[in-house]
Amino acid sequence: MATEKTFYLETFGCQMNAHDSEKVIGTLQQQGYRQVETEEEAGLILYNTCSIRDKAEQKVFHRLNDYKALHKAGKRFGVLGCVAQQEGEKIFEKAPFVSLVSGSASYRKLPEMIARLEAGENRITGLDDRQIEETFETEFTARQNPYRGYITIIEGCDKFCSYCVVPYTRGKERSRTSSSVLAEARRIADLGYTEIQLLGQNVNSYRDPEGKMSFADLLDSVGRVPGIRRVRFTTSHPRDFTCDIVQAIDTNPALCDHVHLPVQSGSARVLKRMAREYTPDWYLERIEWIKSARRTISLSTDIIVGFPGETEDDFIQTMDLLAKVQYDCVFAFKYSARPNTPALVMIDSIPEKEKATRLQVLLDRQREIQRVNYAMHIGEQMEVMVEGQNPARGQIAGRSSQNKAVNFTCAQPIAPAPGSYMQVKITAAHPNSLVGESI
Repeated sequence: MATEKTFYLETFGCQMNAHDSEKVIGTLQQQGYRQVETEEEAGLILYNTCSIRDKAEQKVFHRLNDYKALHKAGKRFGVLGCVAQQEGEKIFEKAPFVSLVSGSASYRKLPEMIARLEAGENRITGLDDRQIEETFETEFTARQNPYRGYITIIEGCDKFCSYCVVPYTRGKERSRTSSSVLAEARRIADLGYTEIQLLGQNVNSYRDPEGKMSFADLLDSVGRVPGIRRVRFTTSHPRDFTCDIVQAIDTNPALCDHVHLPVQSGSARVLKRMAREYTPDWYLERIEWIKSARRTISLSTDIIVGFPGETEDDFIQTMDLLAKVQYDCVFAFKYSARPNTPALVMIDSIPEKEKATRLQVLLDRQREIQRVNYAMHIGEQMEVMVEGQNPARGQIAGRSSQNKAVNFTCAQPIAPAPGSYMQVKITAAHPNSLVGESI
C-alpha cells in the first residue's frame, strides 16, 4: 500500500503571501497531497516566506533549525517565497537538509518540482529572474478564508523604491487578463463568497494584456458580478492612482469606501531619496480627489520613519502631512536596511533610539486622530460583515465597508456565521475599533 502524501505549510508575511499559499495548497492537493496541522505529521514541510520585515531570513532559518531533526525521520523541507528568491542556493548551504527552494515567480512549475522531489532529487530550485512573463494562475486554489475571496490581478513590481526588496524577489510587473480575473470572481461568487479582495504589490498599476479594461474598469466589473456585495483592493501606489478609481467607488456601492495609499514620508527630499517619484503635493492632490467623493472614503497609509538622512525637519513635514490627511489607520515602521536594495549604500546615521522616538511620537499623534475619527461614528447605523466571535466578551467581531473593526452584541440565540451581514448601531468607539449592538 502506497504511503499517504502529506504536507505542512506555514505562511509568513502579507496577504499576497497568504493567497499564494492558498494556490500552493490547491496545487499540492491536486497532486494527491493532504494538508496536516503540524510539522511532525507531515512528509513534506514548506515555509512560504516574506522578506519585507527586518531579519526575515533569520526567522526562517531559526524555524528550519527548530525542526531539522525531523529530516532524520525522512521529512523533506522546502522554502518558498521572497526569502527563497532572495537567498537562492545559499539556503542549501545554510540548511543542507532543505530539498526545495522556489521563489513565487516559479510557482507555476510546482507540479514539475514536486514530481522531481518525489523522484528523490535533493536540490531543486525555482528561481526565475525578472524576465519571466507568466503569472501563477490555477483553478485549484484552496480558499482558506471563510468570508473573503482573494484574487491576485498583478504580480511583481517595477517601481524600485530604494528601500524595498520586492522588485528583486517578486520579479517584474505581470498582469492577468481581465477575462481571467472576472472568471475567477464568478467562481468565487459561485462558492458562496460575497466579498472579494483584489491583490497586487501595486494593484492599481494593473495593465490588462487584453487591452479591454483599466484598473478602475476591472474594479467596477468585479463589483457587478452577481452575488458579490463587497470589493476591496490593496496595495495602491500613488504614482498610478487615477481619478477614475474614485469615480468607480462613488458610483458602485459594492466597492468598499476605503483606500490604502502608502505615502512613506511627508518630505519631498526624503521621497526623492526613497525613489518614490512623487512629491507630497502630488500625493495630497490624490487625497483631495478621495475627500471630494460623494461617499465618505476611509484612508489608511504606510509610513517609514528614520530613513537614511531624514532630518528633524523632514520628520516634522511627515507629522504635518498626518495632520492634513487625518488617516483612519497608519502602519508605521522604523527604517531597516533590506538586502540588495539601493538604500544599502546610503549612510544610516540615525540612531535606533531616535528612530524609536520618532515612531512613538507619530503613533501617539495618530492614535489621537483615530480617537476623534472613530468617535464620529457613535450613533450611526452601519452594515457589518461578521468575521468571528469574541466569546470572552460576548461579542461578535466584524468589519465595516470602511475596513474598520466593529465588535458588537447580538440578541440572536445562535451567533451569525462568518461572512454574514448585520446592521449594527454604534454605541462606543476606541482608537482602533468601534463597539455596537445589532439591530
